[in-house]
Amino acid sequence: MNKAVVLLNMGAARSKDELKEFLTNMFNDKNIVNIKNNKIRSMLANYIIKSRLDEAWIGYKTIGGSSPLYRYTESLVEKLQAILPNIYITYAMRYTKPYAKECIDLIKQKNITEVLLIPLYPQYSTTTTKSSLEQFGILSKSNLKINYIENFYKNKTLNEIISDEIIKRTNGQSDYNLIFSAHGLPQSTINKGDPYQIQTQEHIELIKKCLKEKEATFATISLAYQSKVGPMRWLTPSLSSVLKKFKNQKVLVYPISFMIDNSETIYELCFFYNKVAMKYGCKEYKICSCPNDKKRVVDMIKDMIDQ
Repeated sequence: MNKAVVLLNMGAARSKDELKEFLTNMFNDKNIVNIKNNKIRSMLANYIIKSRLDEAWIGYKTIGGSSPLYRYTESLVEKLQAILPNIYITYAMRYTKPYAKECIDLIKQKNITEVLLIPLYPQYSTTTTKSSLEQFGILSKSNLKINYIENFYKNKTLNEIISDEIIKRTNGQSDYNLIFSAHGLPQSTINKGDPYQIQTQEHIELIKKCLKEKEATFATISLAYQSKVGPMRWLTPSLSSVLKKFKNQKVLVYPISFMIDNSETIYELCFFYNKVAMKYGCKEYKICSCPNDKKRVVDMIKDMIDQ
């Protein structure tokens, strides 16, 4: 066994202490908070954490005090390992354990020489993909041969999986307003050349094409952005503003930025935005599941590894 595959993701909280750890690491990441001065960035991070920790933990408690991200990630690793016994399959998180350093240490102990990194973000962003790849590369400092998959939103299997989930949730009805909800980013990040917005738009067009081929129809199809933090200008339209348009209408939301369900899908979309939808008089509000650890996802990742 001389090759490893590492699934990369953001991380999640399984306790209030771990939530603080997550927020501390995230808001100290220069790819997230684009302030060159480390001291100023750290001061801002501390301020954000103090103002957000208790509120964020309330959300986590609503979903049982833990994100499902780890459960699905570990399941993916186990299923991939079962069908790829000659490759070491593992995972690393960016803001909570296991960190990249722990993963690298294990890989070195096994005398592995080649590593394939797969960030579980369909679209590339400096705030997600680059941050995870950068952390792994900076810490490896060895003779490891490192390859990585930059994005995979054009993957046909992925878009089939997404389309089938959307169709399943409609129960054959064509009167749903389909909203692809993407995690928002500051407009300034996009202005600096981050391709996330363009790739997200391209991804939606590919899924729309797939849905059309499957003869699925909708009242409307739109893109919206969730999870805005702070007073800065973020990508628009916001999910709240889009939901406001659908009084007395049915809404179906697909979380386009995520491969695995997490607090931003299980809590934010299912609970927080459900209240927003009810406030604006939506007749029905439904959320699609992420691909998670489905067999087709395992097969898709295996194909990515084999290539």
